[in-house]
Amino acid sequence: MNELARHYSRFRVAERLLLTGHSHQAWPDVAREGLLEAFDDAARDVDTKWEAAFAKADEVRAGFRTFLGEPGAVLALGASTHDLLLRFLSALDLRARPRLVTTDGEFHTVRRQLARLGEEGIEIVRVRAEPVDTLAERLAAVLDERTAAVLVSKVLFGTARIVPGLGELALACARGSVELVVDAYHALGVLPMSVPDEGLRDAWVLGGGYKYLQLGEGNCVLRLPEHAQRLRPVVTGWFAEFGVLADEPGPAGVGYPAGADRFAGATYDPVSHYRAARVFGFLAEQGLTPRRLREISLRQNERLARRFDELDLPASVATRDRETPREGFAGFLSLRCGDATGLSRALAERGVYTDSRGEHLRFGPAPYLSDAQLDDAMAALGEAASFTR
Repeated sequence: MNELARHYSRFRVAERLLLTGHSHQAWPDVAREGLLEAFDDAARDVDTKWEAAFAKADEVRAGFRTFLGEPGAVLALGASTHDLLLRFLSALDLRARPRLVTTDGEFHTVRRQLARLGEEGIEIVRVRAEPVDTLAERLAAVLDERTAAVLVSKVLFGTARIVPGLGELALACARGSVELVVDAYHALGVLPMSVPDEGLRDAWVLGGGYKYLQLGEGNCVLRLPEHAQRLRPVVTGWFAEFGVLADEPGPAGVGYPAGADRFAGATYDPVSHYRAARVFGFLAEQGLTPRRLREISLRQNERLARRFDELDLPASVATRDRETPREGFAGFLSLRCGDATGLSRALAERGVYTDSRGEHLRFGPAPYLSDAQLDDAMAALGEAASFTR
């Protein structure tokens, strides 16, 4: 058994083949302690619990800063990336610059919201995600004076391909006064980041902890660039003025505080932050740094890829990108299949938890899984494929 597995006894990770680690990793047992602590604080302090809750939120911000590689990052927290995306979009002057640029490989949060904005008259330009190696360059090439923002993933959610050249794209955006949003959800916790070193100081970085960071639901983050202090989001909650509620509203319109509170929402359930604070502490105690997590993930994915190749399945059943080295991928193995949904269902019947997106069947390992579990999962794929041909 993987030595880490004992810390995840409630999720029974040693007994189950949980290969959806790119979507929802198991929570360590200490997460339960966070949930109980939240209840105890609320029971003790009642309506004055918010002082303790805000302290937990600060712990969560500190944890995210570690994985963003930016100790001084200004971070707004939200229950979902969609919540934070709306706050960002509402700060754009879409009347003056009614054009948004994105890719056809974005997660549904961006895909659906931009599609709906397109129905309301905003021009949405979708650049093909493939080939990934030239994606950033091709995004930069379609910028114009009507473009308000570019929205692109650091890691594509369907294939796990890492998008290179985002620093150069950030420079092109800055030259044209275009906002850049980098969706880093599929990087945080599995691919080391450094916002400054990657040339993303002027970018907005969106992410969360539901996937690789094991934080569970309700823990998402928006990293604000310095110039965010000049923007006035329309979608703004009363927590943005939490510190001055005793004052009378001024006659000059809605005011905004400095820092991340400028993009704050409203009353939220702080339980998620208690859970996340405990998990961030656990990751630090176990030495699960961004670099160490990358080492584990890369080794596990390389093993899955080798075991898949040994199955020697027909390409019409399942194949993978063998031209890109594993270092070019992030946290999961994506297989292109003739019937990805059917194979995922057949694997579930054999006790192997995977998922599919379109033609892609996704195997997402996690640091608490053993090599034997990875081997068993891929053997089950071979068995499932023989029944579905």
